[in-house]
Amino acid sequence: MEFKENFSGQGSQKISAQQIADLRLAAAQMSGAQRRAFQAEMAEQYCAGNPRQAERVFGWSRETVEVGVAERRTGVTCLGGQAAFSGRKRWEEQHPQAAEALRALAEAQAQQDPTFRTSLAYTRLTAKAAIAALHAQGCGKKDLPAPSTMASILNRLGFRLRKVLKAKPQKKIVQTDAIFENLKKRHLRARHRER
Repeated sequence: MEFKENFSGQGSQKISAQQIADLRLAAAQMSGAQRRAFQAEMAEQYCAGNPRQAERVFGWSRETVEVGVAERRTGVTCLGGQAAFSGRKRWEEQHPQAAEALRALAEAQAQQDPTFRTSLAYTRLTAKAAIAALHAQGCGKKDLPAPSTMASILNRLGFRLRKVLKAKPQKKIVQTDAIFENLKKRHLRARHRER
């Protein structure tokens, strides 16, 4: 479909063939609600909000432009059937009570990152131990995921499965040697007194 060099419809601005090609390319890089919003805005700007005219000028589907104009007018974004009704829900959404119990278990054994650089909590709780604890609390085995999936769930909940470091003892210092020497002398004196 060829366009006039300077198309000027009922909209307020003229548009060249190069601009039309650029707008088509820009719209092709987007998808979903973002694309519809862009197409509606261009239809408003260059075609006085007329979806049929936008179809003739830009080659976009007039139904898509109509939806975009309606979304822009009402402020309500439409969801596609694929996004709204397909896909499997996450385990946390399928079993909210078990997810809360899991969160409580993990928080009981969690420790903040010692450097405080992140908001992540490290937990000693392993995926297998979490599954066993949830089973002990009354969750059915068919409702509990595999250990690898449980590890992913704990990560999504903000817990990292790492060994928690215990406080490391200080390195040996001169005062420590003096204390142990003093203890040795006392033990020797006590032995001599007993004899």
